[in-house]
Amino acid sequence: MTSLSTPVQVAPTGHPAYSQTFPCEPPTAEIGRKLVRDALGVWHLDNLADVAALIMSELIANAVRHTPCHSIRLIVGRPSATRVRVGVVDRAPRLPVLGQAGEDDESGRGLLLIDGIADRWGYDLHGPDRRPWCKEVWAELLIKGAE
Repeated sequence: MTSLSTPVQVAPTGHPAYSQTFPCEPPTAEIGRKLVRDALGVWHLDNLADVAALIMSELIANAVRHTPCHSIRLIVGRPSATRVRVGVVDRAPRLPVLGQAGEDDESGRGLLLIDGIADRWGYDLHGPDRRPWCKEVWAELLIKGAE
Protein backbone atom coordinates (compact mmCIF):
# COMPACT_ATOMS: atom_id res chain seq x y z
CA MET A 1 0.00 0.00 0.00
CA THR A 2 1.22 3.48 -0.82
CA SER A 3 0.91 6.09 1.88
CA LEU A 4 1.15 9.83 1.96
CA SER A 5 4.46 10.11 3.78
CA THR A 6 4.91 13.86 3.66
CA PRO A 7 2.44 16.63 4.38
CA VAL A 8 0.60 18.10 1.44
CA GLN A 9 2.36 21.18 0.14
CA VAL A 10 -0.15 23.41 -1.61
CA ALA A 11 -0.19 27.08 -2.45
CA PRO A 12 -2.59 29.11 -0.26
CA THR A 13 -3.39 31.65 -2.98
CA GLY A 14 -4.25 31.83 -6.65
CA HIS A 15 -5.78 28.72 -8.17
CA PRO A 16 -3.73 26.01 -6.49
CA ALA A 17 -4.04 22.26 -6.98
CA TYR A 18 -2.51 19.13 -5.63
CA SER A 19 -2.36 15.78 -7.41
CA GLN A 20 -0.60 12.49 -6.98
CA THR A 21 -0.80 9.01 -8.50
CA PHE A 22 -1.69 5.99 -6.38
CA PRO A 23 -2.62 2.34 -6.97
CA CYS A 24 -6.18 1.74 -8.15
CA GLU A 25 -7.01 -0.25 -5.02
CA PRO A 26 -9.56 0.12 -2.19
CA PRO A 27 -6.95 1.30 0.40
CA THR A 28 -6.32 4.38 -1.77
CA ALA A 29 -9.66 5.77 -0.53
CA GLU A 30 -8.13 6.41 2.89
CA ILE A 31 -5.18 8.19 1.29
CA GLY A 32 -7.58 10.23 -0.86
CA ARG A 33 -9.59 11.35 2.17
CA LYS A 34 -6.37 12.46 3.91
CA LEU A 35 -5.19 14.30 0.81
CA VAL A 36 -8.52 16.19 0.64
CA ARG A 37 -8.50 17.06 4.35
CA ASP A 38 -4.88 18.22 4.24
CA ALA A 39 -5.37 20.42 1.17
CA LEU A 40 -8.58 21.96 2.47
CA GLY A 41 -6.89 22.60 5.82
CA VAL A 42 -4.11 24.54 4.11
CA TRP A 43 -6.76 26.61 2.32
CA HIS A 44 -8.72 27.13 5.59
CA LEU A 45 -11.74 25.34 4.12
CA ASP A 46 -12.12 22.70 6.83
CA ASN A 47 -15.90 23.18 6.70
CA LEU A 48 -15.90 21.41 3.31
CA ALA A 49 -13.61 18.57 4.36
CA ASP A 50 -16.21 15.96 5.30
CA VAL A 51 -18.25 16.34 2.11
CA ALA A 52 -15.17 16.57 -0.12
CA ALA A 53 -13.61 13.50 1.53
CA LEU A 54 -16.83 11.53 0.98
CA ILE A 55 -16.88 12.55 -2.67
CA MET A 56 -13.24 11.53 -3.11
CA SER A 57 -14.00 8.14 -1.53
CA GLU A 58 -16.88 7.55 -3.93
CA LEU A 59 -14.83 8.59 -6.98
CA ILE A 60 -12.04 6.23 -5.97
CA ALA A 61 -14.51 3.40 -5.33
CA ASN A 62 -15.96 3.88 -8.81
CA ALA A 63 -12.50 3.77 -10.41
CA VAL A 64 -11.58 0.64 -8.44
CA ARG A 65 -14.82 -1.11 -9.34
CA HIS A 66 -15.30 -0.04 -12.95
CA THR A 67 -11.83 0.29 -14.47
CA PRO A 68 -9.02 -2.18 -15.12
CA CYS A 69 -6.42 0.51 -14.39
CA HIS A 70 -3.44 -0.21 -12.15
CA SER A 71 -3.12 3.41 -11.03
CA ILE A 72 -5.26 6.50 -10.68
CA ARG A 73 -4.40 10.16 -10.17
CA LEU A 74 -6.12 12.00 -7.33
CA ILE A 75 -6.63 15.73 -7.72
CA VAL A 76 -7.72 18.38 -5.23
CA GLY A 77 -7.87 21.87 -6.67
CA ARG A 78 -9.36 25.32 -6.66
CA PRO A 79 -10.45 26.01 -10.24
CA SER A 80 -11.64 29.42 -9.03
CA ALA A 81 -11.75 31.45 -5.86
CA THR A 82 -15.29 30.18 -5.22
CA ARG A 83 -14.95 26.44 -5.93
CA VAL A 84 -13.10 23.36 -4.74
CA ARG A 85 -12.77 20.43 -7.15
CA VAL A 86 -11.89 16.85 -6.31
CA GLY A 87 -11.24 14.42 -9.11
CA VAL A 88 -9.92 11.03 -10.09
CA VAL A 89 -8.12 10.43 -13.38
CA ASP A 90 -7.93 6.97 -14.92
CA ARG A 91 -7.00 5.58 -18.32
CA ALA A 92 -10.15 3.51 -18.83
CA PRO A 93 -12.55 4.43 -21.65
CA ARG A 94 -15.73 3.67 -19.67
CA LEU A 95 -17.63 6.88 -18.93
CA PRO A 96 -19.49 7.47 -15.67
CA VAL A 97 -23.26 7.00 -15.76
CA LEU A 98 -25.72 8.19 -13.14
CA GLY A 99 -27.33 4.86 -12.23
CA GLN A 100 -30.61 3.78 -10.75
CA ALA A 101 -29.85 1.35 -7.91
CA GLY A 102 -32.68 -0.87 -6.78
CA GLU A 103 -33.88 -0.94 -3.20
CA ASP A 104 -32.06 -4.23 -2.52
CA ASP A 105 -28.90 -3.42 -4.50
CA GLU A 106 -25.72 -3.29 -2.44
CA SER A 107 -23.95 -0.88 -4.79
CA GLY A 108 -24.65 1.57 -7.58
CA ARG A 109 -25.39 4.68 -5.55
CA GLY A 110 -21.99 6.43 -5.63
CA LEU A 111 -22.72 8.92 -8.40
CA LEU A 112 -26.26 9.44 -7.07
CA LEU A 113 -24.72 10.42 -3.75
CA ILE A 114 -22.21 12.72 -5.44
CA ASP A 115 -25.01 14.25 -7.52
CA GLY A 116 -26.92 14.99 -4.32
CA ILE A 117 -24.11 16.59 -2.31
CA ALA A 118 -21.89 18.29 -4.90
CA ASP A 119 -22.76 21.60 -6.53
CA ARG A 120 -21.88 20.00 -9.84
CA TRP A 121 -20.02 17.01 -11.20
CA GLY A 122 -18.92 15.65 -14.54
CA TYR A 123 -16.03 14.25 -16.48
CA ASP A 124 -13.41 15.55 -18.88
CA LEU A 125 -11.75 13.49 -21.59
CA HIS A 126 -8.09 14.20 -22.29
CA GLY A 127 -6.42 13.48 -25.61
CA PRO A 128 -7.63 13.41 -29.21
CA ASP A 129 -11.41 13.44 -29.75
CA ARG A 130 -11.53 9.99 -31.31
CA ARG A 131 -9.01 8.38 -28.97
CA PRO A 132 -8.79 10.07 -25.57
CA TRP A 133 -6.02 8.68 -23.44
CA CYS A 134 -7.71 9.30 -20.07
CA LYS A 135 -10.68 10.79 -18.29
CA GLU A 136 -11.09 12.78 -15.11
CA VAL A 137 -14.29 12.31 -13.14
CA TRP A 138 -14.72 15.30 -10.85
CA ALA A 139 -17.09 17.05 -8.46
CA GLU A 140 -17.11 20.64 -7.29
CA LEU A 141 -18.22 22.27 -4.08
CA LEU A 142 -19.09 25.94 -3.79
CA ILE A 143 -17.19 27.83 -1.12
CA LYS A 144 -20.01 29.44 0.88
CA GLY A 145 -19.58 33.17 1.35
CA ALA A 146 -17.21 33.43 -1.61
CA GLU A 147 -19.90 33.99 -4.26
